[in-house]
Amino acid sequence: MLPFRRTRHLYSRTLRFLLAAATTLFAATPRAAFAQQTHYPLTLTNCGQEITFEQAPERVVSVGQSSTEILYLLGLADKVVGTALWLGPVLKEFEAVNAEVPRLADNAPSFESVLSAKPALVTTQFESQIGPKGVVATTAQFADLGIPVYTAPADCIGKDNSTGGDGLRTVTFAMDLIYREIDDLARIFDVKERGEALIADLKAREAAAKEKIATLTGDISAVFWFSSADLQTDPYVAGRRGAPAYIMSTLGVRNVLDSAEEWPTIGWETIARADPTVIVAGEMDRQRYPADDLAVKLEFLRTDPVTSLMPAVREDRIVIMDAQAMNPTIRTIEGIEVLAEGLAQVGLAK
Repeated sequence: MLPFRRTRHLYSRTLRFLLAAATTLFAATPRAAFAQQTHYPLTLTNCGQEITFEQAPERVVSVGQSSTEILYLLGLADKVVGTALWLGPVLKEFEAVNAEVPRLADNAPSFESVLSAKPALVTTQFESQIGPKGVVATTAQFADLGIPVYTAPADCIGKDNSTGGDGLRTVTFAMDLIYREIDDLARIFDVKERGEALIADLKAREAAAKEKIATLTGDISAVFWFSSADLQTDPYVAGRRGAPAYIMSTLGVRNVLDSAEEWPTIGWETIARADPTVIVAGEMDRQRYPADDLAVKLEFLRTDPVTSLMPAVREDRIVIMDAQAMNPTIRTIEGIEVLAEGLAQVGLAK
């Protein structure tokens, strides 16, 4: 049996849902729709900072693929004047739209390139990019220029980024943080009804994925392998409080690792002793490390003296997941769907 591969989930159903919901709200209950309009000035508390908007921003630069895709899903692509920090292809239905949006950088953009786009708002998926010690700039640098920065709540609430690297989670991630980002951005841009419809659809998809493997029984465990800086060193695998932990707990799967770090490095000998039922391997276009390449991951698992003896490898219990779903993003719901289908594919649920 070949490793289970999930085709990239298309969000066309979501877009149709958003359009239908917005149309119904406007046509059937115009007063209710009007009541959901944003009243400016709007002040939000974001990652411990207050940001105020006198009107909906006309120009936004988005640093981080998930934040960009949320803006697209809210129907705000025409407001996006620059993007950066991509792990893989944009959602399929936004390929044409995204091709028209300037990409400032595949990874971290320069401060100057962000300013050159003349944004009225900058969104960032990670504080490590734009934050107290951001590699692009600090929030204070943008504030000095009168440009508000909105940071994804999933990267600052219940998470300590002062330790460097990928940070340390003090509270287990939950999709509520993504829903908060959707709601905040919907209010900032005065499209609240679209935000509500998108959140409702994501919740419905999560419930359907749980129902898909309702027959899952026994002690089913997993390890999520994001990448490795070098195949001869310990891999970056998911700790117990990040997005993979949410995916696993939602489906009743146990994480074999017990670390509060977002992506700790753990030796394969330790992982092998834990004997995970399933190995989830991240797939991405980024080529920063050799193991960013999925083919390299699979070859290593099947040929390494330690990993090749693991029952999950010998019995082809390998689930391939878009790396974006392994981070706290709009695609974490897709990760739940992928793992649910993968568990069913390898015979662990009906």
